[in-house]
Amino acid sequence: MNLANFKIEVSGVKIIPIQKNSDPRGNLLAFEAEQKLPFAVKRIFLVNSVPNDQIRGIHAHRNCWQFLIAVAGSITVSFDDGTNSQEVVLNRDDYGLLMPPLTYGKQYNYSADAVLLVLTSHAYDAADYIDDYEEFARLKQLSQK
Repeated sequence: MNLANFKIEVSGVKIIPIQKNSDPRGNLLAFEAEQKLPFAVKRIFLVNSVPNDQIRGIHAHRNCWQFLIAVAGSITVSFDDGTNSQEVVLNRDDYGLLMPPLTYGKQYNYSADAVLLVLTSHAYDAADYIDDYEEFARLKQLSQK
C-alpha cells in the first residue's frame, strides 16, 4: 500500500509525510510538529509487544487529536467518523496518520516487531474517552447539528 497516495474518505483524517534523510550512515527522520500538526503536542506514548490477535484503541476522544506513526513493523488502523469507515496499514516510519477528535479508531494486526508512536493534543484524561460506539455515533450526530 502506498501511503503517499492513499485516499482518505473519513472526515478530518489525514496521512502526513515525515521528512526522511538517508545516507550511508543510516536514516534521520525529522518532524516539525508545530508546522505539520493542528495542535501542540502534550503527550507522547509508545505501544509495543502487542500480540497479533489483540486489538488496541477501540475508542474515540471528545477533544483529543492523535497522530500515529508505525516507527517499526506494521499495524492496521481502522477509523470511523460516524458516516464513513476505513482502514490503513501503517508500515512506514516516514508517514503518520492524523486523527481528529470524534474519530472512532482501533489498531490491530500488529506485526511481532511493531512499535506505534502516538503524539496527542491533550494529557491523559479518562473523561475524554468514548469507548461505546453507540455513544460515539450519538455525539457525532449532535456535533454535526
